[in-house]
Amino acid sequence: MARLPRLTLPGFPHHVILRGNNRQAIFQATPDYQRLIRLLAENASKFAVEVHAYVLMSNHFHLLLTPQTADGLPQLMQAVGRSYVRYFNGIQKRTGTLWEGRYKSTLIQTDRYLLACMAYIDLNPVRAGLVAQPGDYPWSSFGHYTGQRTDKFITPHPLVWELGNTPFAREAAYAELVQSGIGAGQQQALTDSALRGWALGEPDFVADLQKRTERRVSRSTAGRPVTVKRTP
Repeated sequence: MARLPRLTLPGFPHHVILRGNNRQAIFQATPDYQRLIRLLAENASKFAVEVHAYVLMSNHFHLLLTPQTADGLPQLMQAVGRSYVRYFNGIQKRTGTLWEGRYKSTLIQTDRYLLACMAYIDLNPVRAGLVAQPGDYPWSSFGHYTGQRTDKFITPHPLVWELGNTPFAREAAYAELVQSGIGAGQQQALTDSALRGWALGEPDFVADLQKRTERRVSRSTAGRPVTVKRTP
């Protein structure tokens, strides 16, 4: 069976996952994390892609992005992926592939899943047992949204601005949102949709997406997508 092209449409948030080959480490030291963040910032600006959230884990990373053009997302990922492999192979004196094939991604319904996806991304280090609290992990967007630091390349989504009328209120609301966590159903839906490339959203949203692209956006036109509890 032919492999489906990635589902990419400008103006929609996309959850992206890229893993190391055979789950091998893709970061060995602090400068490695810093290099990938710098590449992400440079190429997001170059290819008109808004970065809403990120987390860099030892053997994979997650991004939440909104491309402004049809080609922006694949151009960004290609540029970041190739540049980082050249850097990493040079530092480690290794050759060959670093990534587990193509990056995985799909788009998500903004009002239903965007804030949940941000929390899902920022909670990755906690779920992995690396830290007790998301604020203890330096390589995620949580610190930016809670006032610990400023990541200039991050573009907050309008839904984040609605969390409060002042920076302090927004930071406190986002910290509480992440602290509340997400349910197992939401977590599984966010993971599966990205890995399998099916749009994540309510039936009307998925049906509208299908009108915008010839690429199939769901596993089946029949049935309903996974329904999960709405994040406050």
